Formats: sequence, structure tokens, C-alpha cells
Amino acid sequence: MGIVVLTGAGLSAESGLATFRDGDGLWERHAVEDVATPAAFRRDPALVHRFYNARRRQAAGAQPNAAHAALARLSNRADVTLITQNVDDLLERAGARDVVHMHGALNRAICAACGHGWPASGDMAASEPCPACGTPACRPDIVWFGEMPQHMDRIMQALADATLFAAIGTSGQVYPAAGFVEIASGCGAACVELNLDPQRTSPLFERHIVGPASQTVPAWVDEILG
Repeated sequence: MGIVVLTGAGLSAESGLATFRDGDGLWERHAVEDVATPAAFRRDPALVHRFYNARRRQAAGAQPNAAHAALARLSNRADVTLITQNVDDLLERAGARDVVHMHGALNRAICAACGHGWPASGDMAASEPCPACGTPACRPDIVWFGEMPQHMDRIMQALADATLFAAIGTSGQVYPAAGFVEIASGCGAACVELNLDPQRTSPLFERHIVGPASQTVPAWVDEILG
């Protein structure tokens, strides 16, 4: 069967990475308009880079938890499209294959002038020249508010073909990801939510598994794999 798994910030929270929407999350300390929009980057690229450099260092120091490891096991043993809203690489470091990063990745840079992308594990600066065109227009390869998520054609096809859709640790507040359950359900997929608390989209799911991801996800994967 075709399984589509969508993961959000709650998957990495137990690895010590701050979530966006919780009371002590990242957006409580930084206004979205200052660090996560194209206009913010044009206005103050140094501030935006400081914010994402700090996030990149934090993610590099984090370790995958049991939920990442379980999803990696699932991705290697079943027909799974593993979509993440997260920009860390903890799923890959846990051994997951072919992770679809719809909101980009902290360990990649992109040129704001020509669109060329390249791996970037250290601190970035707007003055860094693009390896392709030489323009000093380096930015994080992150989807900011107001920009189109990545890999949407692939994601929509996977949702249409899915027999099972699971949302793990996602707030259900940010579109288009918040609408994935409705699309999958409308195409006939069974839908399950694994989360700490009920979310706005919870009524759209047939099944709810409540608890920390490091506990619920391994048990769910064991159930799927038999």
C-alpha cells in the first residue's frame, strides 16, 4: 500500500529543536516579518542570516530521536512518501531515504539572483558569492512566508495515490500542508494523526494517537510493519 507521512515540528521537539507555534517557540522571540519573508531578507539580510545561522548550529548539535529512527525504518521497508515541514536533517541522519523537504533545508543555500542551490553546512552571509553566477546573493534554501513550497507536484500525486495518510507532530495551521488530510481523505486514504494535543484539523482524521512522538511513532510503525 502507498503510505504518505507528513511530519512537523513536533517530530523534532524531543531532540531539542524549538517548535514555531508553542508558547516558547521560535516565533515568540522573532517576528515573522523580520526573519522569514522575502521582504525581510531584502530589508536586513544580515539579521535573517543571523537567525538561520543560529538555527543551523542548533540543528547540527541535535540528535535524531526514536521517532526519527522509526520513520527511517518505515521508509526503508515500505512504500512510503516521507514529507516533512521541518528544515532540519534529523530524518536523514536517522537513516531515512528520499525525504521530501517541502519547506526547504537548513543545510542548503540558494542564490537569490540566479536560483542555483548548493550544500552549506556552516554559517552563511549575504556577501557569499554564488558558485554558479558569482553574485553575492546567498540566502538559506528555506521556503519563507509568501513563497511556494517545494516539490508540490510530487506531493499532490502521492496524496492522490495514498491508501494511508499520517500526520505527525504538525499544527495543522499552515497551508498547503494543513489541507493534505482533506486531499488524501477525498482520494480514499485512511487518515491517522499522531500528536500531543488535538489540532484544528483533528476532526478530519479517522484515528488519533495521542502522546510524545518518541513513544507513539515507534509503536505505530511496529503496527504498520507487523
